[in-house]
Amino acid sequence: MTKKTKALVVLSGGQDSTTCLYWAKENFDEVLCITFDYNQRHSIELDCAKKISEIAGVEQEVIRMGEIFKGLSPLTDKTKSVEQYESADTLPGGLENTFVPGRNMMFLTVAANRAYVHECDTIVIGVSQEDYGGYPDCRSEYIEQMEKAIEFALDKKIKIATPLINLNKKQTVEMAKEFSGCMDALSYSHTCYNGVFPPCGKCHSCLLRLRGFEQAGETDPIYRRVS
Repeated sequence: MTKKTKALVVLSGGQDSTTCLYWAKENFDEVLCITFDYNQRHSIELDCAKKISEIAGVEQEVIRMGEIFKGLSPLTDKTKSVEQYESADTLPGGLENTFVPGRNMMFLTVAANRAYVHECDTIVIGVSQEDYGGYPDCRSEYIEQMEKAIEFALDKKIKIATPLINLNKKQTVEMAKEFSGCMDALSYSHTCYNGVFPPCGKCHSCLLRLRGFEQAGETDPIYRRVS
């Protein structure tokens, strides 16, 4: 009898993690998801993640991390402002000030614990080294090293799947269209770093999302709830 495959998806409630959730539903026999509450500015994404997990019919676990990432990034220090830009073409490149040091490292460490407990053979995370704001913990090299570290720490192989690692936002939208129910779920996703609804449309994350849907010839389904 073939052993069933089981995945744990890191679900923030944003576009990328929602797409990864539906990718996992297509590729694994059983899927769970984990969401992190780290006192983020855009805490609206927590409600989005809850709604999306319900729509997808996937069990969700929420991990409350408090102010562990406080400081430096405007995502975790609400006295700082999120940078605003005119368009995706005016983004400066390099490391964005929204980078939260150690965030993905901590997320994957905790996810590895939960994957071990729930006997999942794979962790799925929606990092991309194409449209990623220069974040060093979104690179394939980092993921490969983290996978090795988890295996050493747990004495068990847990794969880290990154289905979006080499995709830009246009390609991510095209992938989402392939999965039944994903575009509907994306109408409840939230990407805006300012944590407002309707989205601000001027932050790094909003602009990349907007460009991706435009290049894919699609209207962002989130605006169904705005009109």
